Amino acid sequence: MKNIIRPVLVLFTLLTVLTGLIYPLLITEIGQVFFASASSGSLVYKGDQLIGSELIGQNFAEPKYFWSRPSATGPMPYNASASSGSNLGPLNPALTDAVKSRIEALKASDPNNKLPVPVDLITASASGLDPHISAAAALYQAHRVAKARKLSPAEVVTLVEHSIEHPWVRWLGEEKVNVLKLNLALDQLR
Repeated sequence: MKNIIRPVLVLFTLLTVLTGLIYPLLITEIGQVFFASASSGSLVYKGDQLIGSELIGQNFAEPKYFWSRPSATGPMPYNASASSGSNLGPLNPALTDAVKSRIEALKASDPNNKLPVPVDLITASASGLDPHISAAAALYQAHRVAKARKLSPAEVVTLVEHSIEHPWVRWLGEEKVNVLKLNLALDQLR
């Protein structure tokens, strides 16, 4: 029995040190050297003030800003410690009511906008923290933002077009816009 326990304990200790200490420290160091921003949370600063992360959606409610996707996190929207979807199915009346109220709010914020409402402005993402919206969702909001900021719609549309992130491979993803980055660029206009 002693002949079996000793090698098992040695192997257990060796694997614990290797996979529990050395490997995580090595991967963390590689991440810090080659992907410093991403491995630190892709934090965004305005001057010396931390204002968010490129990877977590934020609640922008003022008409002068582009709005993110709705968030289903609880107990408050965009709660990074409670990432989750609503788990409401397409036939659930609560989801139908939420979507209808979001459509009404979007139309009330810009009554002259006759474009179809992009789906990502009325439905939450699976995590409830998606920092991106589609290019169509950003362009849908351009007129409202331009009016609220007293800018020309063409100026805001140009800013949106410059903020579009293209997928690495065209057929593997959609064009998207990071809402935080777009709103920061918008603040820098005037």
